[in-house]
Parts: sequence; C-alpha cells; structure tokens
Amino acid sequence: MSDDDYSATVLGSHWFTGPAPDVRPDRVEGSVLRFGPGVTAHATAPFPAREPSAPPRGGRRGLRRYALAAAVLAAVLLYLGWQRLGPAVEVRELAVTTDPGGPGCDSAADVTAVVRTNGRPGTLRYEWVRSDGTRSAPLTERVASGQAEAHLHLLWTFRGRGTVAARAELRILEPQPRSAAADFTYRCG
Repeated sequence: MSDDDYSATVLGSHWFTGPAPDVRPDRVEGSVLRFGPGVTAHATAPFPAREPSAPPRGGRRGLRRYALAAAVLAAVLLYLGWQRLGPAVEVRELAVTTDPGGPGCDSAADVTAVVRTNGRPGTLRYEWVRSDGTRSAPLTERVASGQAEAHLHLLWTFRGRGTVAARAELRILEPQPRSAAADFTYRCG
C-alpha cells in the first residue's frame, strides 16, 4: 500500500454509512451508544440494544430464597436440642448373675448386674445390699448417649470353713427405683 492510497475519509466512512448489514458483533455488553456526524436521534442500532433490567425487589422473593436454608438450620438445631435436653436415661431391664455354685475356699464371688437402658445419656445411682447385712454407699455410673447397657460388679470375698447361703441385691435408686438379686452358696469343707 502506497501513501497515495491512504485516505482518512475512506477509513472513517463507516460513520456515515454504518457497518455492513451482515456484520454482527460476537457479543453485546451494556447499551449501544452511537455518536458522530450523520447519526440522528431516530437512527436505530444495527443490532438490538437492550435496556438493563432492574434488579429484583426484596420482599417475598428474598424470603423464598433463604427459606430452605432456614428450615434445614432449624431442623438441625431442634435435633441437637433434643439430643442434649431430650428424654433422660431410663432403665428398661435389670438382671443380676453370678456362678450359682459360689466361690471356692477363701476366694471372691463376682456378682455382675446388666442394666439395659433406652440409650439416652445420664447417670444411674445404685447400691449393693448383701445378705450378711452389708450395704454399699450410693454409687454412680455414667451412661453415654447410645450406650444401651451398663455392667456393674460386686466382688464379695469369703474366708474360712463352712457353708453360707448368700444373696446379693442391686438396687437402682435413680432414675427410677428397680432391684434384682442373685443367690449362691459358699462352701468350704
């Protein structure tokens, strides 16, 4: 291209004639603003210009937007509150067992109680009462959430010769009174 072919009028001629009708932009962002010589107020854009839409107003649409999140949050909080402050531990079943043959000479009987609960957390308060007139001080057993059984033990030691019919009784004091016992015989000849 030589300097003689250059013309500012030729380069700027699109201001007067507009772009070719088959030329479309790849994308349109915002509104089209046309200015320059030959553009009148009534001239139309070569492609449709859209007015930006107003943002949606708050009110009901805003409430619906967060309704699901609020419902999920409320459900989680209710569940956690029920777990923490819901129904307390309850004793469902109580069984006390030991070797019915009793312990051997100068040994101890292992008396075991199985306390079945509702699986709620809490504290069991209990005492052991023996047939020889001995009573333990009140004892406690913490039950964790989901723990359906608690195992409580009494070791009762025997010494000397003779035969003794023995009875070990577990008394649950709290959360609700219950009791169960096991009988055995100590024999040493």
